[in-house]
Amino acid sequence: MSILIVTGVEGARNCAAVVSAQLGMEVEVAEGRKAALAALRHREFSAVVLDETMAECDPASAEAVWERAGLAIPLQINFALSGATRLIREIRAALHRREREQALAHRAAAAAIENELKTTVAGLLLHSQLALSGTEVPAPIAEKLRVVADLAGSLRQQLSAPLAIRGDTAA
Repeated sequence: MSILIVTGVEGARNCAAVVSAQLGMEVEVAEGRKAALAALRHREFSAVVLDETMAECDPASAEAVWERAGLAIPLQINFALSGATRLIREIRAALHRREREQALAHRAAAAAIENELKTTVAGLLLHSQLALSGTEVPAPIAEKLRVVADLAGSLRQQLSAPLAIRGDTAA
């Protein structure tokens, strides 16, 4: 995980060193739009921090940086008014927000898969039972349908308990 800081402010490299030490992440500094776009072309970043002054002076350049940022968390900070402490706090909060959002997305995806499985298994169970209730089902086919119905019933019982998500400790 790394962070890209886009600013022309003097002392940005010192600030980047402090941020890197505090967050335990690699921090790269780009002094303008061209350097930022080049950095974004070569690697992925967890967060892109753009100096608010640069964004206000050249909105088209800021928009180009945001478009190239990909999945990086976009942050806009006024480096003239903010110090390293505030920058660290903002980055940390944004990263925690991203982690929470990803956990929620994983839970939602697992719930959607679970619901799809329940629907499929219920349909399979229903069709098997309907086929078995028919009058002229040959014995070998009836036996296979009973096996399928038993498996579907077993799966349905297993799916009645929520799916566990790896790393999910919340109940």
